[in-house]
Amino acid sequence: MSVTKNRRLVEKWYQALSEGDFDTIFDLHHDDVVYNMVGNTPVSGRIYGKDACCNGMISQKLLDKLVADRVQFAKKWTIVAAEGDRVVGLMQGGGPTKDGHNYEQTYCEIFTIRDGKIVEMHNFFDTVLVEQCLFDNPLARPEAPLADPFQIG
Repeated sequence: MSVTKNRRLVEKWYQALSEGDFDTIFDLHHDDVVYNMVGNTPVSGRIYGKDACCNGMISQKLLDKLVADRVQFAKKWTIVAAEGDRVVGLMQGGGPTKDGHNYEQTYCEIFTIRDGKIVEMHNFFDTVLVEQCLFDNPLARPEAPLADPFQIG
């Protein structure tokens, strides 16, 4: 596929995610997709296959911890770069957890596209936030919020 088509595919992924359209998200993945999740959290590591990535990691390990009707991923997103079969995006989103935390996360994602499907994704995110909000692991909290956080879009 062309760089333009790859970029459009990732834009479609972000749009579907912003709308909670998980059927479209599932369809955009190759059957043998691999997710590479940063860190040493319960959602970290290499995850193999569409079912394990979309239904296992996204649904069971992430969405089941959040208040479904109030969470919105991809509240803001932008494509940072697209070259060859790779597209890089930044995304902000989240919402309240069932345990009463506010899970508002920033993600950097590197997608590899092949034959019109996502075949691999590297996902970088705040692992302390994952531990605190999704798994109730009270790691050290920052003393104060960042004075000048970066903005998307």
